[in-house]
Amino acid sequence: MPAIRVPKEKAEPVKRKLKKLNLYDGKRRPEREENHVLLPVLDDPIVKELGYEVLEVELPLRPERQIYKNLESVLAERLSEEELSYLRRYDVVGDIAIIQIPPELEHRIKDIIWGLRKVHPFLKVIAKKGFHEGAFRIRNYSIIWGEKRLTTVHKENGVRIKVDLSKAFFNPRMKGERYRLAQLVNDGEMVLIPFAGVLPYALVIARYKRVKITAVELNGDAYRLGLENIELNRKNLKGEIEFLHGDAFKVLPELPVFDRVISPTPRGVDALALALSRAEKWLHYYDFVHEDEIESFRRRILEECRRQGKDCEVKVKKVSDFKPHVFKVCADVKILK
Repeated sequence: MPAIRVPKEKAEPVKRKLKKLNLYDGKRRPEREENHVLLPVLDDPIVKELGYEVLEVELPLRPERQIYKNLESVLAERLSEEELSYLRRYDVVGDIAIIQIPPELEHRIKDIIWGLRKVHPFLKVIAKKGFHEGAFRIRNYSIIWGEKRLTTVHKENGVRIKVDLSKAFFNPRMKGERYRLAQLVNDGEMVLIPFAGVLPYALVIARYKRVKITAVELNGDAYRLGLENIELNRKNLKGEIEFLHGDAFKVLPELPVFDRVISPTPRGVDALALALSRAEKWLHYYDFVHEDEIESFRRRILEECRRQGKDCEVKVKKVSDFKPHVFKVCADVKILK
């Protein structure tokens, strides 16, 4: 994720200039060094033409309440305080905004559309969330404004990801987490990614590191999109991606062990034993856990390590909110022997 290094005394005017040029990444926080400030910028070629030192660096994400405050500020002139309290978080995937509209705001849809377009003038589609359906839990969407499509190309971390929201799952909120993992991976590693989807994790890691990645996905639509995404980014990838179409529970037992396994496990799926069995040095295992059960989740991983004869260290971090008191978490498992 790019940032520019500027002298401390010039940070504010440069920040204003970046905002005016729509190059400032407001989802991340600046970071101070001794005499300089690192300002987060978007991954745009224009940044390199401004004459500042451009770095690839992980800067902390702002809390979601700050990221989404812009829409509330815009709508404050049209909605009452009570109505504003019903606003839900929204996502932007490429040029598509995805929103939840509770019953209390159904009569304000036109105002919400107006607000989203004002905050994000590049939008071409605004879609309202529906329910999950089918074996792959693909969410239903109804388009309430713009072009009648749910296909787009999403840009993050220096890669382009083609997504069809009607056919494959994609979570833009994991942008920072994908970058974190890319920085943990070392050149030369063999990496396995089950439940790989349209390849967001694989693409970001291969963008930054010279590695060999084996990815596995069961959803045929996601698999086809993933193949397109490899070609879409091929010229900018340092690493290699082998993409396998199949059921991870059938494919993985036939594979060798890997230096690192990254398992963005779907909700309701228990793949801990399977993923750990293929990991030689590191496992990054994702799950959805109640805040009161995080320690028991960590102990369960340690027990599975012992069952497989592995000596492990386990750290569990909260990645994102899922619902009240329930978080998406990542267990970083270091296998000592």
